[in-house]
Amino acid sequence: MAKPEPKSISAPGDLMAVDRALALLADQVTPATGSEDVPLRQALGRILAEDVVAAGDVPGHDNAAVDGYAVFFDDLATAGETRLPVTARIAAGHPLGRTARAGEALQVFTGAPLPAGPDTVFMVEDCRSDGDYVVLGGAIRRGANRRRAGEDIRAGATVLRAGRRLRAQEVGLAASVGRARLRVFEPLRAAVFSTGDEVRDPATGNGLAPGCIYDSNRYSVIGLLEGLGCQVTDLGILEDRLDAVKDALAEAAREHPLLITTGGVSMGEEDHVRAAVEALGRIHFWRLAVKPGRPLAFGEVGGATFLGLPGNPVAVMVTFMRIARPVIILLSGGLDITPPLYKVRAGFDFKAKKKGRREWLRARLIADPTGPIAEKFVAEGSGILTSMVEADGLVELTEDQGPLVKGTMVDFLPFNEVTR
Repeated sequence: MAKPEPKSISAPGDLMAVDRALALLADQVTPATGSEDVPLRQALGRILAEDVVAAGDVPGHDNAAVDGYAVFFDDLATAGETRLPVTARIAAGHPLGRTARAGEALQVFTGAPLPAGPDTVFMVEDCRSDGDYVVLGGAIRRGANRRRAGEDIRAGATVLRAGRRLRAQEVGLAASVGRARLRVFEPLRAAVFSTGDEVRDPATGNGLAPGCIYDSNRYSVIGLLEGLGCQVTDLGILEDRLDAVKDALAEAAREHPLLITTGGVSMGEEDHVRAAVEALGRIHFWRLAVKPGRPLAFGEVGGATFLGLPGNPVAVMVTFMRIARPVIILLSGGLDITPPLYKVRAGFDFKAKKKGRREWLRARLIADPTGPIAEKFVAEGSGILTSMVEADGLVELTEDQGPLVKGTMVDFLPFNEVTR
């Protein structure tokens, strides 16, 4: 939830820069969910609530990196081939069971534990069999193809830090140090509303009355929340009445650490969400120097964090990805709120860029011998939801950038980096 603040963050009418807003969020938002122990198989996608420390080395013993023959390097001829007797066979999981002796070759298989002494492994392709002997190929360096104990992880090393979202590779790493269970944060509970008398849920099957639109925003937001591992309560569409909005927000705040609305946070006479939040709690900021999505509110209702997203479908998704997502990650116990931006070449001019505001342009990446090129989606309107389907991500133009010239290197944010 948001921490109490001793003074107002911004004066009414101010447009807050994105970096300032994100710094504020990082400072104000703390985890709003408990933790639980789960079996490793249930940990995928969850956020780690503890550091994971290796109890032992990984690998736990020296072993062969290839199929072949383990030998003492000092037994090898200084030039040409070496012929040695093959005295034992070692498979993975089956140690030699005796002390290795100088002058012998041990047939080994990938992953087989290597005894002390034989310090070099020849690949089977570089050898040939000669009865009970093996003829070893030419030059090789001492220690070749021998994996050392602890080569990957040393005992006592912290292999995973609390706050990391667990992918398949993190789950596998936890298994490699012997963990069967992990402590993870419980899923964040989020309540989602849409607002507007003109908005209709397509699930009702009643069609559209004149002047009405289908509610795409709620479905988009719920999908994005579930992609971040949240447990979502769909609370439908709120009427454009201040008392209805206040009652719904107050009730939802009792059971949900996060409340998200779409629409109703601008300055119109029928935009009641901001007034309802201010009556129940407080707004920390509500206007950002961004396009699309200037009216975006961050505040609190009771003990719940409140996010009021814009009403236009593209603005909803873009501001969710860049502003709401960090809030949700922090509330969920995560730490990594900065998505990676990749440098690509702009394949377009953009003369409309104004200094002083952050702008996001929907773009598709085109392969080119010189590197990827971003081609801007033709339609720029905040209501063109098809652009979010056709585009690969967002070109992000910072506040200090002016009109963009084709060929300039720009920051590109792939959608797949901010939808999970």
